[in-house]
Amino acid sequence: MSVTIKDVAKKANVAPSTVSRVLSDSPRISETTKKRVRKIMEEMGYHLNINGRVLVRQSTQTIGIVMKDSATHSFENPFFSEILKGISEACHTRDYNLNLTTGESEETIFQDVVKMVQGKRVDGIIVLYSKKDDKVVPYLMEHDFPFVVVGKPLFGANKFMYVDNDNVEAAREATNYLIEYGHKDLGFIGGDLKFEVAKDRLQGFKLAAEQHGIDIQPESVQSIDLSDSVENGKEVVKKMMNSPRRPTGLVITDDYNGLTVMAALQEIQIKVPDDVSIIGFNNTMIAKLANPPLTTVDTNPYQLGYEASDGLINILHTPEMVKRGVIIPTSIVERDSCKPYSPGIKELDAN
Repeated sequence: MSVTIKDVAKKANVAPSTVSRVLSDSPRISETTKKRVRKIMEEMGYHLNINGRVLVRQSTQTIGIVMKDSATHSFENPFFSEILKGISEACHTRDYNLNLTTGESEETIFQDVVKMVQGKRVDGIIVLYSKKDDKVVPYLMEHDFPFVVVGKPLFGANKFMYVDNDNVEAAREATNYLIEYGHKDLGFIGGDLKFEVAKDRLQGFKLAAEQHGIDIQPESVQSIDLSDSVENGKEVVKKMMNSPRRPTGLVITDDYNGLTVMAALQEIQIKVPDDVSIIGFNNTMIAKLANPPLTTVDTNPYQLGYEASDGLINILHTPEMVKRGVIIPTSIVERDSCKPYSPGIKELDAN
């Protein structure tokens, strides 16, 4: 006999309505109660099945997508839209649907995943990031649930499939591009360093500088998180450009942040590329529409998504297949935001 809400409520010594509110993540229920009830659900094997076809077909024909950040911030960045296009195309071709996490914090995103798995709402999951101290991947491994990671695996690389770029090499090539243009005062503006992609691109930047004997000033390495406001991002740029050795060449590891950087430079009357050359990452529509159009590293986000989705569906159909890593190549798309170095960058008002 299957476990019911009443069974869970009895063991947890709460009302059935409380269990229902825990399932809906109601703010009326304390986090302590939620954790206790969820633990009992897992111990008792309670699953909230989304509909009857799960029992009949033993398949939802649905793939779960775990976003890197909150849904609000993720959809602001066209990089994730491009990845989702690739995922959607592969799913459409093979008659699968999508279910996206909608949480606005790490904990609510994780609970979305728990609901997907325990409620049998999806057949497999694509995790759109790799980061230290993540709860999602260990949870999926512990429950032997099919999944693919878009990003570099931190552990268990031979136990699950992943799709990624060689981000160290891509950032090294982007930095070398500026160096070949004669830029020796270099700056780096990356993303949140809790994510492996941000760490790898910073590593590639530093590697290129070291190989050319270029000393990077501490103030010339900064981060702009997606959750930062535009104004905070602009302050980061202004601080960097007010340093004693302000950069003439910037590596910005996301086209989305590139717009913030270019707007900040415009406010302090520094011209791109006359005063500062910029190279971005991802080759999204933003790069094409920027003024001037942004030279960028094409990470092929559509292909990242397609390979992740197609690979997961293959695993679902053939569970015994060898789990593999897929590296999607990158290339530099030249536009108008970079030019050879020439002395004479404007002096800024320190005030």
